[in-house]
Amino acid sequence: MYAIIETGGKQFKVKEGDIIRIEKLSDSKDNFMFDKVLVLNDDEDISFGKPYIDGAFVEASVLKNDKAKKVIVYKYKAKKGFHKKKGHRQPYTQVKIGAISAK
Repeated sequence: MYAIIETGGKQFKVKEGDIIRIEKLSDSKDNFMFDKVLVLNDDEDISFGKPYIDGAFVEASVLKNDKAKKVIVYKYKAKKGFHKKKGHRQPYTQVKIGAISAK
């Protein structure tokens, strides 16, 4: 069984037990429920939402909130003496997918 969920403006194909990194969620919750389910596939039947499936949800437990590795942004203009160096660390939440269900 798998589902395609939407969170943080991105879509993820998830199964039970998967560990995924998504855009940062709030720090206060230990469990999270995704209700924006686009596709739900149990082994015999597949359901498509318009745009979401009513009553379907995916439960997930938050493993950690962290930041990704640093990405260096370097700007340079030739023959002008212009150099600008900047770093960025994108925050993310790592979650473990629990139950996938539809009512």
